Amino acid sequence: MEEKAIITKDMIINDVIKKHPKTITVFNNFKVDSCCGGGVSIEKTAATGGVDIDALLKALNKVALAGGK
Repeated sequence: MEEKAIITKDMIINDVIKKHPKTITVFNNFKVDSCCGGGVSIEKTAATGGVDIDALLKALNKVALAGGK
């Protein structure tokens, strides 16, 4: 069974956290700025911090698909 990605790189960090609150832990683990950088896309903030976007998205979607509310 293929898992469907519900969080994409162009989504705004604050929007993702509002919809899936448990993703805040993932952002923190990856050292992604979800406070000051929360108003921009995941891709832009991750790139600024040198974060592996593919690994971040995989972790975010794992939490969200597991019922990350």
